[in-house]
Amino acid sequence: MDRKDVETEAGERLIPITLYMDGLPVRLAVTSGRTLLEALRYDLDLIGTKQGCDKGDCGACTVVLDGEAVLSCLTLAVEADGREVKTVEMLSGAPHIDPILDCFDRVGGGQCGFCTPGMLMSATALLDKNPRPTRDEIKVAISGNLCRCTGYGRIVDAVELAAKIRRGEPGAEAGVGLPGTECSPPPLPPNTRGTKPKKDDAESSGGTNG
Repeated sequence: MDRKDVETEAGERLIPITLYMDGLPVRLAVTSGRTLLEALRYDLDLIGTKQGCDKGDCGACTVVLDGEAVLSCLTLAVEADGREVKTVEMLSGAPHIDPILDCFDRVGGGQCGFCTPGMLMSATALLDKNPRPTRDEIKVAISGNLCRCTGYGRIVDAVELAAKIRRGEPGAEAGVGLPGTECSPPPLPPNTRGTKPKKDDAESSGGTNG
């Protein structure tokens, strides 16, 4: 593709980029100022990545870029060219469903659900690098993700349980020994996994951006 010949109707130059998602190349053309968040949500319709503060404060837009948790609202799409991008949708892709989704369900780690995709991605980046994190390390990993519902305790419990399941520890699948697992909390809201229509995202969270 000739970069000089590709422009928007407003005359902005479009830059062809390739993102690698689930190991597959995804090609699109973006302006130099388009964020990775905008490219994911509005070009690729991956609405599981939430648009919250748009200035790097809330963490709702967190994705994993080449194994590192990043804020997609502060990352330009062109910076992700040629790199591996993991979003919350990829955690539930059959046949390999990440246990962290079930753990958030079972322990009650998500309530309104708006912050949950970012929490899941920060936790995923941690567990991919550190299969045996301490509770303090989990807290540090999610420290950039704001939650106004849960008080964080059950989120840490959920990540701890997911780590145990990933390691194949006896009793982990049943949630033995973790607070919250003896109850039956409501399942994660559907907007958590990017399956709810955009117009409903803000309504379910009480926010202004889906």
